[in-house]
Amino acid sequence: MCNLYRMKGSVAEVAALFGTPPAEGLNIADTLYPGYRGLVVAHGALRAMNWGVPVILTGKQGQKLKPKPVTNARDDKLATPFWRDSFVHRRCLIPATQWAEPEGAAGRMTRTWYAPKDAPSAPDRVGPASVETRPLFAPIFAIAGLWRPTSIWGDSYAMVMCPASPQMSDVHDRMPVLLTPDQWDQWTKAPPEDAFALVRTWPSNLAVERTRENWVTGVTT
Repeated sequence: MCNLYRMKGSVAEVAALFGTPPAEGLNIADTLYPGYRGLVVAHGALRAMNWGVPVILTGKQGQKLKPKPVTNARDDKLATPFWRDSFVHRRCLIPATQWAEPEGAAGRMTRTWYAPKDAPSAPDRVGPASVETRPLFAPIFAIAGLWRPTSIWGDSYAMVMCPASPQMSDVHDRMPVLLTPDQWDQWTKAPPEDAFALVRTWPSNLAVERTRENWVTGVTT
C-alpha cells in the first residue's frame, strides 16, 4: 500500500492541468506522508485535505486510542460500509509526481519510487486547459481517490488501490489506480459502476527509481 508520495508541481500548475479555478493560500509539502495535507481535485475545485481518513481503534482495556490515518482504499473494499458512501458520492483526483514503496530487508528498507513512464514535459504555460489539449500524462499525473468530511481532521482523502503491475509485484502486491486525462470525468462524475470499471492495474510501463534513501528517514546511506 502507498504511504508516501511526491507532488512536486506548483499549485498553479496543478490548477492549469486539471482545469480548476486558481487556488489561493494553499501551502503543500512536496513529499507527503500519512496525516499531511495534500492537493485534491474534488467537485471541480482544487483543495487541500488531510491524507488519511481517521479511524479510532480500541485498546485492550477498552480505551480509545489515537486516531489512525487510513490512507488507502482497496478495490475489494469499496462496497464495505467504511468506503461505500465516499465511493458513491465523493470520488476525487489526487495529483502526484511519484509514489514510493519500501524495498529491501527489514531494518534496511529503502525508498523505491514509481511513476507512469515516458511522461511528456510539463506545459510551459499556466492557464485554462481542456481534456483535448492535455497530454496523456504530464509529470503531474492523477491517482483515483475518495474523500469524506470528518470531525477529527476535517476533509480527508485516501488513494484507491488495485493489484500491482508486474514491474512492482516483487515489492508490493498493490498499487494506486492511475487515471489518464480522458478518464478523469468518468472517475469523478459517472455512476459508481462506470467509475469502478477504471479500478484496474495500470497497463503500461512504469518508471522505477530505486534509491538508497532510508525508508523511514529519507536519508541517503
